Amino acid sequence: MLTEHKIIIDSSKQMPELAEASIHLMVTSPPHPMIQIWDEQFCKVDPKIGELWKMLEANDREETVAQIYDAMHENLAKVWQETYRVLVNGGIACINIGDATRTINGKFRLFPNHARIIEHCEKVGFTTLPYVLWKKPTTKPKYKGKSAFLGSGFLPPNAYVTLDCEFILIFRKGSLRKFPAKDANRHDSKFTKKQRDAWFTQIWSLKGTRQIKSQLARRTAAFPEEIANRLIRMFSVKGDTVLDPFLGS
Repeated sequence: MLTEHKIIIDSSKQMPELAEASIHLMVTSPPHPMIQIWDEQFCKVDPKIGELWKMLEANDREETVAQIYDAMHENLAKVWQETYRVLVNGGIACINIGDATRTINGKFRLFPNHARIIEHCEKVGFTTLPYVLWKKPTTKPKYKGKSAFLGSGFLPPNAYVTLDCEFILIFRKGSLRKFPAKDANRHDSKFTKKQRDAWFTQIWSLKGTRQIKSQLARRTAAFPEEIANRLIRMFSVKGDTVLDPFLGS
């Protein structure tokens, strides 16, 4: 099938190039809040976040940690708002996001990014649908080439569960999408029973795309092409327009 592609280098918090209700599906993986390699990017997008990091260095206050986390998600929420505007009624938004673990102020903690995105998307007006857990076998931490975990040997109770799944959150704008009877593009887009059984299950076990060491490569979404392919096949039909507001790779 012939496809047409357009790249726009600009802020995804405002997308004036896209008309209201002109997109049928959004598939993306945004910068992950509280993952260290994305700190600089969030600070560039919103200088207020940089100021909050400086405050944290000076005061070590827990409420400053919460303010940084809130500000990161408030910036992403502006993209979800714009996505809602440009989607057609019945259009689908798919967001690949991982939770973050980090030690701040001497305390190791989880930052549940998937939960925050659900909260913000529902405030925008989206309906939350069942999500997919993407199990990434290659993301378990390694120590001297062997699998490791965060804790003290085999002694309870101070070990931590390894984050080896990311979320693919799925949202709908408005009601179910409507099609003319016997719509040719929709029928041409049908999947097989084998594909349906593999795709419409909640756990996907797929290897992540290997990242190389350059800063640019580390700052691009490292999900495999198979994930994008599945989501596009599952939630769009031939002739639709698909948006990635974060230029993932």
